[in-house]
Amino acid sequence: MELFSLICAICLLSSCQMQGSSAVTPVFVQKGKDVLLNITTADVPENFFILSWKFNKMDVLVTFFPDKEPKVSNNYTGRIETDVKKYSLKLNNLQEADNGVYTARVTGSDEERILAEYNFRVQGPVSPVELSVDSASSSSDSCNLTVTCRTQDSHISSTFTCDNQTCSPEGGERSEVTTSAASLHVYLLNDSIICNHSNQVSWTEDIKKTKHLCPQADQGKQDDNIIVPVLVAFIAVPMAIGAAVCYHQKSKKKRKYKRENIENTIYATPQVESTTHPLNQIPTDASGLSPTTTYSSVGLHTGPVGSPERGRTLPESMYAYVERARS
Repeated sequence: MELFSLICAICLLSSCQMQGSSAVTPVFVQKGKDVLLNITTADVPENFFILSWKFNKMDVLVTFFPDKEPKVSNNYTGRIETDVKKYSLKLNNLQEADNGVYTARVTGSDEERILAEYNFRVQGPVSPVELSVDSASSSSDSCNLTVTCRTQDSHISSTFTCDNQTCSPEGGERSEVTTSAASLHVYLLNDSIICNHSNQVSWTEDIKKTKHLCPQADQGKQDDNIIVPVLVAFIAVPMAIGAAVCYHQKSKKKRKYKRENIENTIYATPQVESTTHPLNQIPTDASGLSPTTTYSSVGLHTGPVGSPERGRTLPESMYAYVERARS
């Protein structure tokens, strides 16, 4: 009965009009990697007969039946994983031989329809790349660099003109497609020359700084780094010397002025004020100088001091008089 239903379905497919999408989705896969192929489950009819995944529209990879386990082709046993509920297909360890178109096709009671279609392109990782300097020449205001970006099977050259600030490629950026269908590209980014080798699944690059390649540009930057400190030295050093000289002169004048004041100071000779009282007169010797020694004599005053007050007498007061020793 099942065989009869399958035969009827095949006969029906040959007589009915095929419907489906003609859009093919490109897929790039790195060699040795796995990839998952999905379909939209809402597009699967409820009462379908067969849902199959095919490679290049010829080889059947897996077949799904309603309420049954999927059947995997013997050629792909161990390389395919399936999901019964989602009707998905996972391919493991893809190689260049797996390049091609993978199609999901469903057969219903009255139509056959393509649910999804993918065009696989399996690529290996790109080979390493090397950026080398072929020539470097400089003038008073510019520097010309010729570089080559090289891979195992291809190469590309480009020339750059640099000044103290920027670089620019002659004729614009250079790129080409290699024999392995990869892209080789030489371009300038900020102050770096970049050589890039890439395909849709991998890339590698080599970078060189222009300041390390162009002597003129590097020297210009070094000159800028030297000029600023030199200018600072020319300005700061004379100012420091001038300040030190001024400070020394001021200190010298200050010390001289202080010394002159000390030398010109006149100390006053003590004088004794003379009055009409004979005790206050100070005799002098023949030289007009005052005697060097003065002696004082103290005695009791014998006279009364004052009258008694309120019946009391005051104690005798003691007065001092001074005589000069006679020479």
